Amino acid sequence: MARRSVAAKKTRSRPSVSALADGNARRGRRGTGSVRIFDVAKIAGVAPITVSRALNTPHLVSPETLRRVQQAIDRTGYVPNMLAGGLASSRSRLVAAIVPSITSPVFQETIGALADALGASGFQLMLGQSGYADSREDELLEAIVGRRPDGIVLTGLTRSPVGRQRLLAAGIPVVETWDLTPTPIDMLVGFSHEGTGAAVAEYLHGRGRRKLAVVTAGDERALRRARGMIDAATRLGIGNVLGGEIPMHVALPPGTAGKGRTGLLELLARHPDIDSIYCSSDMLALGVMTECRARGIAVPEQIAVVGYGDLEFAAHLLPSLTSVRVNASVIGQLAARCIIDRVEGREVRTPVTDVGFSIVTRDSA
Repeated sequence: MARRSVAAKKTRSRPSVSALADGNARRGRRGTGSVRIFDVAKIAGVAPITVSRALNTPHLVSPETLRRVQQAIDRTGYVPNMLAGGLASSRSRLVAAIVPSITSPVFQETIGALADALGASGFQLMLGQSGYADSREDELLEAIVGRRPDGIVLTGLTRSPVGRQRLLAAGIPVVETWDLTPTPIDMLVGFSHEGTGAAVAEYLHGRGRRKLAVVTAGDERALRRARGMIDAATRLGIGNVLGGEIPMHVALPPGTAGKGRTGLLELLARHPDIDSIYCSSDMLALGVMTECRARGIAVPEQIAVVGYGDLEFAAHLLPSLTSVRVNASVIGQLAARCIIDRVEGREVRTPVTDVGFSIVTRDSA
């Protein structure tokens, strides 16, 4: 009888692979509430350091071992502690990007290209939305810098002295984008907003337009584009015949089609003789063209319209929209390359890049 009891105990002491997986997962959750790398290693039949290699440097691990580790991860639901790994390797494999609005179509192309280029090198992208206020950007920067990402990508220039000092002190690679300055914090990929506005004024002047107007959002970069256009128009000696100035309507950011319609109505009430309008975004231009159609104003015969951003719909409007085109994908790709090269110890050959811009001529102007 005693022998049978011993035998029974021995039988019960040999758990199945499934039971081992479940048991290890339960033991891993005690105390910490999560599965540990040791649990994954035991189920995969490898050492914990092998699991770490499979996660961080998979090219150094055989395909069969990778398969076993991945199966163990899938079975246990294990999520690597990237913070702990980052502390051990001094790398988080995380890059933070700050944009004024994650819904703005102007920045989506850059975000997509940035994420793809980073992902191809094993980095992940984290997005923060700053709105159009410096204070919000400062709050985001404080939170981001404290988490020690491998790099930070900013939309525009950091104007806040507090934010600039925080970034300089952190020693984290920084790329400012969608702008241009001779004094970047670190690296920069962008273009001149004033230059785009000036180019539009010259473009319209070359097509015989003399009574220019502006509909712009009130954020800092949009206002600089408008100012560049107004300054160039002044140099060219053109303006509205009623008073000699360039009429301008400023809307709260972000620019929308509705605000474009309102802007045109306000401008026509003051200056009914305008013959061309520059809009600080294609969305504002869409609103201006919609209101023109509603009021029976022919575009471009009576009023020419130029937008900014060259969004996908611009080519498909009736009439199609003339717009300022910036290669947003190139901005994202170059920003990613700057971060990756710096993190991996390579020289950044072009720390400041002016990607330029172009005016895409279509029917509206």
